[in-house]
Amino acid sequence: MPRAPMPEPDGPPHDLPHLIEVLDRHGVEYLVVGGAAAFAYGVERPTEDADCVVRRARANLDRLATALREMHARLRVGGMTDAEARMLPVQIDSATLDMAGMSTWMIDAGPFDILAGLEAPDGRLVPYEELAERATVLHGDGFAIRVAALDDIIRAKERANRPKDQEAYLNSAGFKSG
Repeated sequence: MPRAPMPEPDGPPHDLPHLIEVLDRHGVEYLVVGGAAAFAYGVERPTEDADCVVRRARANLDRLATALREMHARLRVGGMTDAEARMLPVQIDSATLDMAGMSTWMIDAGPFDILAGLEAPDGRLVPYEELAERATVLHGDGFAIRVAALDDIIRAKERANRPKDQEAYLNSAGFKSG
């Protein structure tokens, strides 16, 4: 079955190596999850964004806020263009990031979603600290990323139960949780 083309993002293209470089340089504690992590594990479904679970400690959120400001972060808001979102008066600091369990941004490296955790099959939110115990480092083209365990990613995809996830991940041989 042919795949539908990915929609063109309204903003810069997805640039995972640049995002990782900036987060690492600022010492942000994070795990790549979602489509970018699944792609790093070998799922052959392209993604146009990056999803990360971040450690919620205040000092880490301070470092994340600094990285976001460096990458000219602005909120991604449904129904608004990137140009319109640039005009929103958003304060990017640890307090703002702490209040949001999940936030969606457009940065110089493309769409970026910040998550407080991944949903477990029972609906519980699995935080960074627990995911980090099972995380692994995968190597890309000239960079390394710290990703959540494949089983954690698949369980979150199963919980989300979106058609695109079922097609790309859950029905792929070798990518079932165990």
